[in-house]
Amino acid sequence: MLAGCGGGDKPKPSPPKASPGPAKGTQGPPPDAPALAVGITEPNPNFFATGDIPEPFAHWRDELVKLHPAYYRVIVDWSALQPEAGKPPVFDSPNQGCLRDKPPCAGFGGIRSVFKALGERQKADGGWEGLAVIVGTPEWAASPPSGCERKGTLPRSRPPKPGYGMKAYGVFADFVLEEARRDGVDLKYWAPWNEPNHPFFISPQRDKCATKAKSAAVGPYVKMARTLKAALDKAPGDQELVLGELAGLPDPGPKSASVDEFISDVPKDLACGVKVWTQHGYIGGVNPVDDVERALTRKGCKKPSLWITETGVGAPHSGEKPRKSHASQVAACKLLHKRLVQWYEDDRVTAAFQYTFREDDLFPTGLVKTDLSGSFPALEEWKAWGGEARPKATDPPPPETCE
Repeated sequence: MLAGCGGGDKPKPSPPKASPGPAKGTQGPPPDAPALAVGITEPNPNFFATGDIPEPFAHWRDELVKLHPAYYRVIVDWSALQPEAGKPPVFDSPNQGCLRDKPPCAGFGGIRSVFKALGERQKADGGWEGLAVIVGTPEWAASPPSGCERKGTLPRSRPPKPGYGMKAYGVFADFVLEEARRDGVDLKYWAPWNEPNHPFFISPQRDKCATKAKSAAVGPYVKMARTLKAALDKAPGDQELVLGELAGLPDPGPKSASVDEFISDVPKDLACGVKVWTQHGYIGGVNPVDDVERALTRKGCKKPSLWITETGVGAPHSGEKPRKSHASQVAACKLLHKRLVQWYEDDRVTAAFQYTFREDDLFPTGLVKTDLSGSFPALEEWKAWGGEARPKATDPPPPETCE
């Protein structure tokens, strides 16, 4: 999914145990040891920046920092950063720092501010290793309409056009890598695209509106993955390609692909050539881990190292009513605790990322209210799983904190 501050469309939503380690400077758990590191997605850097922050953001910044996440996931929106062909991306466009049109607001200077704040937090606390996820094709680089598309599909949802568009995607990745180095942030992990099995992110999913029609999204995704890997390999520093970021869809549809189906169509050398697969799985929905392993095992890949890079409780599908009563919030928190324990005990899963910190009123799975007037019980649960309470990913699960 894609949350934003100050604007953006919303989609309908729907890692083998050789872990890369819960935090910079610490040794990862041994293979097959129970472990679960914590990650977070939150686009507003005022919730994790060091230094002086205006209230009420400063109060909630201090609460988020108590999670001491091992990983931070940053969404890199190509269409927003490079809207014009032939011009370099603009990384410092002012952002009002609202939740779209919802106050309170605390402005920042685009993704450059995100990178700088993250780099400072990495140096101050350790952990906070970066996972960059690219999304959104600029209109000038997008493929034309084709196949089975949803009504109202925008160019940002279509993959880069073959040739020129795909080359531009690689050049954009070069720009982002250079910007990250300049801003002093460690972005070690890179995913080529967000939710490539969902039509909001790659359209069309099929040439014909039939569930049995072959996926039309895997091909462009594979090209982006190979293009991104080439950019990472030639860039200075230590960067690693991860694959997946799949929407947690257990069954195929005429305009979407299931987790199993999508992975099954990815070439073996690519699918088996990465150390980490990333997957989305919201609490209350189907646990997607078996589907990922099943598809990779059929290819002869080793047991996957799986990160659940989007999870949370509330309303797992866009447009659903959020939890309103305190009792429903507590019940949701209890489900969260149960699933986190399940993932901790599952030697295929090494990390779970909360999406997001501030509640998006159109996709309500956050930990604090949109107006920042209070928090949900799930915040205390994530703090209990986080770095201050559990310095190592192999530390035992905490007691349930839901009240």
